[in-house]
Amino acid sequence: KKLHTARSRNDQCVLDTRMYARESCVETRALLDELIETLLDLAQAHLNTVMPGYTHLQRAQPVTLAHYMMAYVQMFLRDRKRFQNAFDSANVMPLGSGALAATTYPLNRQRVAELLDFPAITQNSLDGVSDRDFVIEYVSDASLIMMHLSRFSEELILWSSWEFHFVELDDGFTTGSSIMPQKKNAFTLEHIKAKAGHMQGYAMAMYSCMKNIIYSHSKDTSVEAVKHLRLAMQEMESDFVLAELTLRTLTVKRDVMLKDARRNFCTVTELANYLVRHDKISFREAHEIIATMVGNLCDRQLTGLDINRTAINEVMQKEFGKETSLTEELIQEALDPMRIAQAKKCLGGTAREEVTRQLDALEKQLEADEALTADRVAGLAAVKA
Repeated sequence: KKLHTARSRNDQCVLDTRMYARESCVETRALLDELIETLLDLAQAHLNTVMPGYTHLQRAQPVTLAHYMMAYVQMFLRDRKRFQNAFDSANVMPLGSGALAATTYPLNRQRVAELLDFPAITQNSLDGVSDRDFVIEYVSDASLIMMHLSRFSEELILWSSWEFHFVELDDGFTTGSSIMPQKKNAFTLEHIKAKAGHMQGYAMAMYSCMKNIIYSHSKDTSVEAVKHLRLAMQEMESDFVLAELTLRTLTVKRDVMLKDARRNFCTVTELANYLVRHDKISFREAHEIIATMVGNLCDRQLTGLDINRTAINEVMQKEFGKETSLTEELIQEALDPMRIAQAKKCLGGTAREEVTRQLDALEKQLEADEALTADRVAGLAAVKA
């Protein structure tokens, strides 16, 4: 009967919610680490796989698949940092706040915090039972992750279409059609995108529950606002599993990517740069020449493979009354997508050595973070005991 001394349902309720939230943060970071490792493996395997990069979903400039995967790694690294902050927000011990006004019993809150592995204690008893910001923070961060997974999924769906055919999804993670024999639908990726919508709904539901209520304990805060926390964790875990399975079994069509990069005009920005360097004209003039040339080739239903001195001079003679000094060899050098991608060695560039530098640094960082996660898992297990 003495177990309830100096305790209230109110502070016990929020204590349990905080313990679950911080455990969820640790689990989510572990899931993120696994996904990042998968992306790093893909990047390592495709340092020399050249593909067209896009802006506005229009062909832009050649990049490597490794560079592309590393862009998503950076995105998910930011998510990991956000969940570190969410863990810190949840990792505050409220027990001892009572119903809202603390207690007259001489508590040792520091000892309880030590036993439950909380580095901080709530400093105001009313705030201790009223605060649910940490729950909203977790689900908002989860919503952001799911949005990132949804964007990634949409790109893979596009790449797996016949129009792109850059990748092929494993038969085990696609579905056919009850009527169309040729269909191969991106089953797992479509579920990921849909679940991202669920998560946005959970976040909005929490915001809606917490608005226009007094700053104290109520069913709004203790039940309705936090009821989606467990669902959010389960949905997110499902999405990570679907993404992992899909990526681990993905077939990359290297030859198709390279062929497309050669023919779809994504290399002509570098050709304009060559005109600037060799013909001593401004970039705006070079831009106009190449843009007109591309338009002419498209009108004739030709591709980037048909670019030559004749195509360039047709425009230069008409617009500027002179011919280019570029030889056919220099033109083909300028249009080589592999050379273009590997030439960009600046910090954050697409060159193999720069992507490798990022890979090496991230591998070391992940090793250190995995050790931290392992320590936290062990600490939370001790708390339960």
